Amino acid sequence: MATSKQTQQRTLRIIGGQWRGRKLVFPNAEGLRPTPDRVRETLFNWLATEVRGAHCLDLFAGSGALGLEALSRGAASCTFVDSARTSCRAIAEHLDTLQCSSAQCQTMTADAFLQHPPSRPFDIVFLDPPFAKNLLAATGAALESAPWLSPQACIYVESGRREPAPVLPENWHQRRDKQAGEVRYQLFVRDPQFV
Repeated sequence: MATSKQTQQRTLRIIGGQWRGRKLVFPNAEGLRPTPDRVRETLFNWLATEVRGAHCLDLFAGSGALGLEALSRGAASCTFVDSARTSCRAIAEHLDTLQCSSAQCQTMTADAFLQHPPSRPFDIVFLDPPFAKNLLAATGAALESAPWLSPQACIYVESGRREPAPVLPENWHQRRDKQAGEVRYQLFVRDPQFV
């Protein structure tokens, strides 16, 4: 009997930290595009001095690869947000399997999540929205419209290589910029003088 694409599952491997080498299964939902291993490895090399003890926000969480990697490497907490119930259910199961109580997953759009004031600012934010949906500019503006970000927060942005560069807040200063295949990935740091 043939298995439909919707019911097939894929594997995510955590590449560093306390859960290094752990393989986690997640649903192969349409449009789900986990950040590749080599991109994650580069990103977390960039964040090596910031991730331990950081409070993280993984918007457009999908498989949860970025937030789970941050938690494995010593982040104090992570809030995952995704509009797909199946993605949030899988992330919650992963957190349970890993016995991680310092994280939560909320099933809602990023826009809806950012309508509510934060309980604390985030030190690291992962922005990896669906490509070609033009979500980055509005999301960046929303993050700056309330105290979502700590004064020197790091913001990771992933986009399609052929997409026009999004207009991001002027106080986000680009620290790194790299490409891998069809993916462009960048790390920004807030300038505290603008805060």
